[in-house]
Amino acid sequence: MPGELCIGGAGLARGYFNRPELTNGKFIRNPLRRETEERLYCTGDLARWLPDGNVELLGRIDHQVKLRGFRLELKGIETALAEHPGVHEAVVMLHGDRPGDQRLVAYFVPNSDPAATAGELRRFLRDRLPDYAVPSAFVPLPVLPRSPNGKLDRKALPAPNGIRPDLVEGFVGPGTATEETLAHIWCDVLGLKEAGVDDNFFDLGGHSLKITQVISRVRQAFQVEVPFEGVFQAPTIASLAALVEELLVDETAHCAT
Repeated sequence: MPGELCIGGAGLARGYFNRPELTNGKFIRNPLRRETEERLYCTGDLARWLPDGNVELLGRIDHQVKLRGFRLELKGIETALAEHPGVHEAVVMLHGDRPGDQRLVAYFVPNSDPAATAGELRRFLRDRLPDYAVPSAFVPLPVLPRSPNGKLDRKALPAPNGIRPDLVEGFVGPGTATEETLAHIWCDVLGLKEAGVDDNFFDLGGHSLKITQVISRVRQAFQVEVPFEGVFQAPTIASLAALVEELLVDETAHCAT
């Protein structure tokens, strides 16, 4: 059974220098020997005993995240992404403070010029990971930020800037008033600056919680009720606009009778 790897013994350090809060969180009293003052250091590494007595390192506990009810190991996603021939190095982060606004963002150092597109990487990962583990955004970087001691500095990674992902489909702007309104709704809900009418809602980072927001905004804008599964069946602005206009015709005909 996996658990956190802890270290104890006579040579254990007393704590972090001038970091009392960090010391209290990482250096804990040994729960197996409560009658003593013996302490353990919590490494943050996830490990398990093997039948032969060896300890297998499984990753970092602080790299596990929970997204929309699913517990994910970020290291596994990073490893899968790094297997793409166009990716030299990769790291995945969970962005967003509120549960409904959280999303996975992948940062990668390209192994080719031009860099692999978000669409290519997304399709590559969908063959290896469940849909909920596929990042909604892919950010190419010349190098990954490092701390002075050479470790990856996750806090220095840039936040997603709301720019439309580099999808395989070319950008096509709204051509009707309905598409224009839906594009504004999508940008507000997904935190983007622009969205093309042929862009897939889920490729832009949409998920089930976002669908409810879209349906609510569409109801306010058009006074029609788009069914929840309607967004799955019409995942682009163009197809959703056609569905909305069809519902508007049906509503008009119903009122006339």
